[in-house]
Amino acid sequence: MITVHHLNNSRSQRVLWLLEELGLDYTVVRYQRDPKTMLAPPELKKVHPLGKSPVVVDGEHVLAESGAVLEYLVERYDAARRFAPSPGTAEHLRYRYWLHYAEGSAMPPMLLSLVFSRLKKAPMPFFARPIARGIADKALTTFVGPQVKLHLDYMERELGKTPWFAGDQFSAADIQMSFPVEAAAVRAGLDAHPNLAGFLARIHRRPAYQRALEQGGPFDLLG
Repeated sequence: MITVHHLNNSRSQRVLWLLEELGLDYTVVRYQRDPKTMLAPPELKKVHPLGKSPVVVDGEHVLAESGAVLEYLVERYDAARRFAPSPGTAEHLRYRYWLHYAEGSAMPPMLLSLVFSRLKKAPMPFFARPIARGIADKALTTFVGPQVKLHLDYMERELGKTPWFAGDQFSAADIQMSFPVEAAAVRAGLDAHPNLAGFLARIHRRPAYQRALEQGGPFDLLG
């Protein structure tokens, strides 16, 4: 039996979604973020040294990193290749690219946007507040904001070529890419990116996505 160590409002929601798409049996061990720090509880370190989520236990295998987990599940359990293009094809190269791009390139600017936005609201001595806000505003306007726009514009153009990130076929790459697109919708908005907004609408309608939400609980990426 596959066990998913699932943290609320986290990347592990993608693992639950793929498991539902694959129709596999699994159990969920739930963890809650600290409401003040938004960090994972220390109990997760008993499962994996970094104390992060997702962590998936499948027999003797303990797997971390969402992209690696999705690749493992597809390679081991998707014999019909419903969620990955055939190796050696151009679509497979795109599939692998987006699996890595999601966390390697798309998420860092989103995370910086969250960090600097929270810095502006963080409790601190009154005399330090203007300095901290000035630094945060400068970083957001001169670096973070332009980087977010760069990546959103890029993803928008790519989804103008094909309906899904790897091509005409929905794949695990779309599941992996859902997290940065969900984060962008909350933190930057998608009014100027209709292809990305349409992508979100399509994945939200998938029955497996909806079942995964029932398993993982409310999914709310705070801005």
